[in-house]
Amino acid sequence: MGADREGSGRRPARAVTYAVCGVVLLAGCASMPDSGDLRGVDSTPRQDPQVRVFAMPPREDAPPTEIVQGFLEALTSNDPQYETARKYLTGEAARTWRPERSTTVLAGGPGTESDHSGNREEANDYSVTLTGTRVATVDAQQSYTPADGEYREAVHLTRDVKNRQWRIDVLPQGVIMGKSDFQRTYMSVNKYYFASNAAPAKQAGTNTQPAAVADPVYVRRLVDPMSQVVRSLFSGPTRLLGPVVRSSFPTGTALAKNADPLTPDDHNKLTVPLNDRAAGVGDDTCDEMAAQLLFTVQSLTPVVDEVELRAGGGKLCSLTEDRAEAVAARGSAHRPDYLYFIDERDRLVRIAAGSKGTRAEPVPGALGEGVVGLRSVAVSRDEHSAAAIGLDNKSLYVGSMVSGGSLGEPVLVSEGNTEQNRLTPPSWDAQGDLWIADRDPADPRLLLLKEGAGEPVEVRTPGLDGRVQAVRVAADGVRIALIVEKDGKRSLLIGRIERDGKAGEQPAVTVLELRSATPELEEVTAMSWAGDSRLVVVGRERGGVQQIGYVQVDGSTPEASVPAALTGVKEIAATEDETLPLVAYSEDLIVRLPSGLQWQKVTEGTAPVYPG
Repeated sequence: MGADREGSGRRPARAVTYAVCGVVLLAGCASMPDSGDLRGVDSTPRQDPQVRVFAMPPREDAPPTEIVQGFLEALTSNDPQYETARKYLTGEAARTWRPERSTTVLAGGPGTESDHSGNREEANDYSVTLTGTRVATVDAQQSYTPADGEYREAVHLTRDVKNRQWRIDVLPQGVIMGKSDFQRTYMSVNKYYFASNAAPAKQAGTNTQPAAVADPVYVRRLVDPMSQVVRSLFSGPTRLLGPVVRSSFPTGTALAKNADPLTPDDHNKLTVPLNDRAAGVGDDTCDEMAAQLLFTVQSLTPVVDEVELRAGGGKLCSLTEDRAEAVAARGSAHRPDYLYFIDERDRLVRIAAGSKGTRAEPVPGALGEGVVGLRSVAVSRDEHSAAAIGLDNKSLYVGSMVSGGSLGEPVLVSEGNTEQNRLTPPSWDAQGDLWIADRDPADPRLLLLKEGAGEPVEVRTPGLDGRVQAVRVAADGVRIALIVEKDGKRSLLIGRIERDGKAGEQPAVTVLELRSATPELEEVTAMSWAGDSRLVVVGRERGGVQQIGYVQVDGSTPEASVPAALTGVKEIAATEDETLPLVAYSEDLIVRLPSGLQWQKVTEGTAPVYPG
């Protein structure tokens, strides 16, 4: 079982309980040696996430080696407040240790090195060093960040002069564990805020609404995760999104004192009791608060379809899933009408999104009439307009998709001397603005065209090291994904979009805090948004073969199944609505991947895209 460590020859410091068909199985125990070098605490092999791990307290007269091992094992348990882990510490260390400060994830379990020269068990003094290779850290805001490099932290033990028991008195703050234990113990959940520095999203057929922005955090999987993520929502956005989002919850809002664990009722309604800071809010504010909560808990468990907020002894408001769509625009809730691509005659054509059909029709207007041969396209999210790049990647055209519509002159022309050094495929944001990069080595730029027209605005990219090869803006309008090339390596970077400027003025736009979402890939060739905080990526590890996979915006790997293998992928298309199939351009064909099936041929063509 997961609690047993192969070849360890010691008593495990935790027990694992499995509930299978109503039968409870308890992990057995072996003996732990009283002397000898410390062994590495290998990360538990990946298990069913519903496996519950219970920490075991230190046994009487345990040697320092066993105390360290027991403490490390206890960190991977489902003990809500780490009460058992604290039993391995001295009283002072237990009071000052802050496990919530961070979680350090190592490639394997933490290794240990004893300080043989300085250790003096007979003198009540013992020291070890925890070692390993960093994979990631989760900070106090529960935000995940990929990491690398060596991990080395000192741990010191002392023996009480009265009871003669060894305990840890010096240790690093936070929690440390192996990657597999982290995947078993933690889960990624989106909490939601509203975009604050962009115009309201323009959803087809609706009034303009604030854009809901997913802010992924990691919570402990079996320690009342719903209450955890709701408290995290109240505490505010993570540092990366803080400057560009807002929350409708009044400052100081929290769950009511002594509130029970949050659980939806038999009618899939979740009632959330709040403290008095939330009492007295207006109806519109309360609806936004409820929308934030509903979107957040649905990312944890989709069975919740209504949220009721209570404060001051009474009901504040309630919001159903249907009404929430009128309160805020969430990318994953918007289903596009069509899938678009370029046919063998270099025209823009379309097929109904999610259909099983293979027969495409030209779009209305000049782009579907073949007035200009096309290389790549982007369709606005309201599906009224399209931006297209000519066959030589030199010129950008923008036209409306209405019968009889003309195309006009290019709105942007690159001076690059080869096709590979000219324009990237464009991308629309939810506000109707158009993004594109010019790859001209003499003047590489990331550009924005307000509503797809006018003088291009050069987007500032402080800290960008490399040349942009692909651009995709998220439906929320505050995040951007870039494939950036440097020294022959192409990486996927995610950044925050900040906009300054008054209404009617040319905006100043900046992309900040670009960070890698694919640290393990050395060659990213294609990507697309595939959820509110998820992308699908085509890439290759060092020395590996091309693969398709999902990544989170924070650089972690989601639990979603890996798409079926497909060779020769040149372009990939997805949408935030995760129910629609992936679509790819491979081996001169357009192919799609229905859920749970294999790739299927659609037709001949190139450059498949969903709106965005």
